[in-house]
Amino acid sequence: MDKREALGSWLSGPRAAAEQMGADFGHRGERLGLPQQGPGSIAPVGRRIAALFVDWGLCLLIAYGLLSHGRATSADNWTFALFGVVSLLTLATVGSTPGKRLMRLRVIRVDGGRLGIGAVVLRTVLLLLVIPAAIWDRDTRGMHDKAAGAVQVRM
Repeated sequence: MDKREALGSWLSGPRAAAEQMGADFGHRGERLGLPQQGPGSIAPVGRRIAALFVDWGLCLLIAYGLLSHGRATSADNWTFALFGVVSLLTLATVGSTPGKRLMRLRVIRVDGGRLGIGAVVLRTVLLLLVIPAAIWDRDTRGMHDKAAGAVQVRM
């Protein structure tokens, strides 16, 4: 490998360099037995982030309008708490937050079943800590989902 190839592999990233050397990673979710596209496939990152913004925005509106009595500093604390409660309640009951439902996503166990209450609590706590949710594996599953044995899929 000459210097240009080495530099090019660094710029394109480790996955591209490994694929160039013949490694086959398959599609996202293949290791989990999920389809490449359509219902049941791994949820796209953009839709997951959009769902997060929808959920946060709804909680912010509720906190500002109903709970903080118009005080912006109080609304921040209420938004955080309300986001955790909404995530816990909606994931435990219907398997999808309002934002995920709008984006046509749901959270399931890796084997396809519903998440138990313990897994929902663990996932929500790790999501509120932010850092575990920001670290992904090659299937774009956050560490909060991995710890709970969950995966976000398309409906």
